[in-house]
Amino acid sequence: MDLLDNFKTIEVETPVDKIIRQIRGLIVSGYLNPGDKLPSERKLSEKLGVGRTYIRDAIKKLEFFGILTTLPQSGVVVNGINISAMEGLFSNIMKIERPEFFSLVEARVNMEIFSVRAAAERRTEDDLKELEKALEAYEDKAINNLPAENEDFLFHLKIAEAGHNAVVKAMMLIILPDILAIYRKEHVCSKDVKEGNSNEHRSILKAIIDQDGEKSALLMSNHLHKVLEFSKKIL
Repeated sequence: MDLLDNFKTIEVETPVDKIIRQIRGLIVSGYLNPGDKLPSERKLSEKLGVGRTYIRDAIKKLEFFGILTTLPQSGVVVNGINISAMEGLFSNIMKIERPEFFSLVEARVNMEIFSVRAAAERRTEDDLKELEKALEAYEDKAINNLPAENEDFLFHLKIAEAGHNAVVKAMMLIILPDILAIYRKEHVCSKDVKEGNSNEHRSILKAIIDQDGEKSALLMSNHLHKVLEFSKKIL
């Protein structure tokens, strides 16, 4: 083994990492409790000595994981979540900062094929309503050629919820933000891609409605094939 193989890349924390760590410490230590409101972006920016964009990015990431919620007229509040679960979730957020894109997408594909098959077997009428609502939100953005990455991932998360497997949903929540960041950076979702996704999403939803697990799994595999191939080209 080459001596150089024993050295590891030094990971330099970003301001967003540091903000997340501070919020984590306040929640885990009990200084921030479920329902508590965070100071405004302006006050946090002044106190922490960083730009408001960093504050906003940290809050968005924690919102995606369900740790924080922005309420109209109320600001950003802490969600009610089990502290031990919170500790593990924060650990995962901090560890998966610069992962290999292909590994993330490969893991996502396998989980999504499982979750869509489970959704076809276990979905409730309420699940179908949530899926339809999420798909309509995506289609509205696609038709108007607006960024739709968030709506795309929300539809896929709703499929995971319809599969009623809490572990798969939690794992999806861990890896999707990092995939989303690379999608945005690489401008993955063009107008043609969004329109094609709309049709494929519709077909997947119909298979879930029909409770056809095998067809839904095949459709999901085909749906994610292009992004899996694309991920092999990203360093």
